[in-house]
Amino acid sequence: MALWQTRSFLFVMNLIHNTPMSRLPPFDALIAFEAALRLGSMTLAADELHLTQSAISHRIRKLENFMGLALLLRRNPGLVPTPAGLALLDGLKQVLDLSAGLRARSLAAAAPHRLRVGVGGALIDHWLVRRLPDFAIRHPGISIELAVVEGDATERATGLDLRILWVDVSAALATTTQRPLFREHVFPVCSPALLPKAYTPGDLGILHRLPLLHKRMPGYQEGAEWSWEAWFSRLGLKRPPKEALVFTSIGPAISSALAGAGAVLARSMVVADALAEKRLVRVLPPEMDQLSAKVHIVRWPGRLAGDSRVEAFTSWLCAEANATMAAPRTTKRTRRSAV
Repeated sequence: MALWQTRSFLFVMNLIHNTPMSRLPPFDALIAFEAALRLGSMTLAADELHLTQSAISHRIRKLENFMGLALLLRRNPGLVPTPAGLALLDGLKQVLDLSAGLRARSLAAAAPHRLRVGVGGALIDHWLVRRLPDFAIRHPGISIELAVVEGDATERATGLDLRILWVDVSAALATTTQRPLFREHVFPVCSPALLPKAYTPGDLGILHRLPLLHKRMPGYQEGAEWSWEAWFSRLGLKRPPKEALVFTSIGPAISSALAGAGAVLARSMVVADALAEKRLVRVLPPEMDQLSAKVHIVRWPGRLAGDSRVEAFTSWLCAEANATMAAPRTTKRTRRSAV
């Protein structure tokens, strides 16, 4: 415990007691007192602490009797601390903050080698989980906990040590708290069972004969590479047929394509294994791919800058991404990784 924290703790204890230090204050009353003043209402404090309003009032009176001083004044509306109550509140906040910090450090000490990683569902299901056994072999002392987070929820998620985010190219810079991972290509894929036997690679007319699966997230502005209409316009084709299946995220859309429901615009990383194993095939040749307008990065909080676990996982992640983007994995290697 730092010196200033020790002094804050002793200050509050002396202020609360005004008696020998061996006598403890009514801690439940301290919590009720802090909540009532912070929220400005005994009713709100009762709701937060799952108590009745009369229980909150009773606990505060108990604390005032213990102190021998009035600690707050009831006003209409709200509550106002007395000078003694204000002094108590200031010191009490420091003690509560210190308690929260001790709890966080205790939890970290209980699982010092665990990393909680937030990732989009498609990347987890179709790429990452098949490779994690390799990380476990290389780094047996680090356990990974995956949390599925989608879209803007990734940025807002709390309790994560690492987040794999999809950001604009301008934001994909290497800093002390983030590292670029990969930039994918976007192209149409489908189940090989959907292609006619007479199909010739590069035949653009195939797009008029395949059911088209759409990925569209409401309220989210996506690049033209995700629009079938933009693809048809760029390729000089007639407008695409009326959409049949629409998905709000890429993961279920790819799963639907794997089941033979139609062609989908997919990201190269997410479908790399399915292409290598011929569970999916390209509808158009690679020279017609479009570069994604966004880049995947891995980001961590400043408190983990230089952390050896973060460095181990991000270095491994970058190596795996580079290997995937450089060349598709063979069926044999992918299956071995998935054991």
